[in-house]
Amino acid sequence: MPRRSVGTRRYMTILRKAARPLLASVFVSGGLRTLRDPDPLTPAAASVALPLAQRVPGLPVDAQRLVRINGALQLGAGLLLATGRLPRISALALAASLVPTTIAGHAWWNAEEPEERARQRLQFTKNLSLFGGLLIAAADTHGKPSLAYRSRAAAASAGRSVRRRASAV
Repeated sequence: MPRRSVGTRRYMTILRKAARPLLASVFVSGGLRTLRDPDPLTPAAASVALPLAQRVPGLPVDAQRLVRINGALQLGAGLLLATGRLPRISALALAASLVPTTIAGHAWWNAEEPEERARQRLQFTKNLSLFGGLLIAAADTHGKPSLAYRSRAAAASAGRSVRRRASAV
């Protein structure tokens, strides 16, 4: 595996420190807005949130509470991502929260007027882009090998060591 220069690592560190808050900002502001006033989002969310709540044990069967829970999750995970605390887990949490939000809030296929359909399709596509960015953030290992890679490398090294010792006997 080729080594990166110190300059490249420093550049990537600066890039991460700038990109994470930018990606998280929409979730922090949206989560805060939702916690303060969930009423505008509750009717649209009910069509997705209530069937989900009936299938997932422990979730309240109240659309407004589910909207607030989603807002709290987006606010909390957004702040964690923005500050670089648990960035991979917070990015995954945000990605998971984005799925029902997108389906409930931007169902462009249900819009009848062409202008509304185009607006909802744009918002749906924007959320897909955010989802992709969150998946990249969730996979980012800060330039270090992933746990899976390190596990495979350790297993291969142990296998080589065992074979060397077995052949020496």
